Amino acid sequence: MQEQLAATLAEKTVEVSVGGGKVSVVSNGTGDIISIKIAKEIIDPEDVEFLEDLVLSGVKQALEKGKSLAQTEMGRLGAGLGLPPGLL
Repeated sequence: MQEQLAATLAEKTVEVSVGGGKVSVVSNGTGDIISIKIAKEIIDPEDVEFLEDLVLSGVKQALEKGKSLAQTEMGRLGAGLGLPPGLL
């Protein structure tokens, strides 16, 4: 059952956009970052720190959203087994 949950979480992805959609990060439910996309127009060699902050923010948000997805899936699995919430 754990293997099935892990496989399900690895397949499901979440996407977060920051900076007005200029940076997007895709993560899965197991905490892996799948991709990071950066729009060319946001790359400014004179302001690298701004881009770094956007990427870091996007990664943090994607990981949080992935954790939330994992908790939801575990809750569904527990409900399917007739377990009270929080036992998985």
